[in-house]
Amino acid sequence: MAALLVPLLLLAALGAAALALLWRRAARGAGRVCVAVLGDLGRSPRVQYHALALARHGRRVALLGFVQSRPHRDVLQNDEIRLVPVAEIRGLAALPMLFQYVVKVLVQAVQLLYTMLKIEQPSYILLQNPPGLPSIAVAWVACLFWRSKLIIDWHNYGYTLMGLKHGRNHPLVQIAKWYEKFFGRLADYNLCVTNAMREDLWVNCGIRAVTLYDRPASYFKETPLELQHHLYLKLAKDYEPFKPRYVTECVGLDAKRSAFTEVDEKTGRVLKPRGRPALLISSTSWTEDEDFSVLLKALEVYEQYIDGGAELPSLVCVITGKGPLKDYYNGLINKLHLKHIQICTPWLEAEDYPLLLGSADLGVCLHKSSSGLDLPMKVVDMFGCCLPVCAIYFECLHELVKHDENGLIFRDWNELAEQLKMLFLGFPTLEGKLHSYRENLRASKQLRWDESWDQTVLPLFRQND
Repeated sequence: MAALLVPLLLLAALGAAALALLWRRAARGAGRVCVAVLGDLGRSPRVQYHALALARHGRRVALLGFVQSRPHRDVLQNDEIRLVPVAEIRGLAALPMLFQYVVKVLVQAVQLLYTMLKIEQPSYILLQNPPGLPSIAVAWVACLFWRSKLIIDWHNYGYTLMGLKHGRNHPLVQIAKWYEKFFGRLADYNLCVTNAMREDLWVNCGIRAVTLYDRPASYFKETPLELQHHLYLKLAKDYEPFKPRYVTECVGLDAKRSAFTEVDEKTGRVLKPRGRPALLISSTSWTEDEDFSVLLKALEVYEQYIDGGAELPSLVCVITGKGPLKDYYNGLINKLHLKHIQICTPWLEAEDYPLLLGSADLGVCLHKSSSGLDLPMKVVDMFGCCLPVCAIYFECLHELVKHDENGLIFRDWNELAEQLKMLFLGFPTLEGKLHSYRENLRASKQLRWDESWDQTVLPLFRQND
């Protein structure tokens, strides 16, 4: 009997030691989350918001992605968030297209897996998709190694974006579609940006997801007039449209004026002068899913309205962002000969972008969802600043833009031109539709990101702790 008891006790001891090792390994990962995107962190606000929300609840966050442009100051100054850079693959443009994709996917897969395995063990990997090739499969493998949970945050389908360039029936697009559905099912949890996408994920992919709408961060709000003035003066150093229209002989006076604001000599207060231009703003990644020729044609028609005697203000149109088609559209802009409209395409610092949105008179959105299932985050940010929007129509836009309530929906450049004319007629009157939409946004008391995240995502983490 004793002879049997010894090996049993030995096995029990080994089992207990193994369980203790596994427990310690799991405990080491507790409280840590890897938030990842195979894209530029500075241009991935939703990923930054996830990191900040997790840090706010005491999680230590490894924020993983390309670091081409600077993330928001709140991310950089948070002690709980550590940036983990991933080098972007370059220099493949000379290769045949198929070879480009194969090489890029293989190199990125190895690079991403190595980066995910060298960080401290996380209890979760939260991955934004798209881009999902090869990041979904790599994150799944990393989760197997770390015994972590995989959360995919779907804000579109990657294969539909590829389809804009190659056509939906292209073999590469079909492979990407199969890949996204297959590996997407392996996630432990899924988030998505619209109810329409949640339904599509379940019906077409068998994936259960929770809708986490994009919401504006707390720093997207109306900009006080004095801050507007300082911002305009700062931008005027580099961009002509922000400089005062009429230069005076007094250098000191011009130093206190911008195209939109001036300082009262007697009171020292900042004022918006009569006859100022209206500030129109849009933001973009300069990709195929946004056709900016629609806006340019509408602006040409708007110019004709002014030439025809319509009581309309001159416009400053600011289009912010970086992306592959920026040079192409700048070429089209340079060919325009507009007397009453100035267009500039700056790249703004992360802290200046919400300030400019909060200073603008009207936003324009040309985002046409490649899947018809995601919503433009730029409109969310504009609404956070109580900025009315004209947005181009696509299937689920009604989940965000309420036509003739917080903005207008258009289908082509001609309709957009008519809307600009209607909204700016008699500008800057407080009696028109533009003012009415802004008042509706002020009264709506929109849910902010932190509140929405705490209601939707925080319970997911708590139930697994």
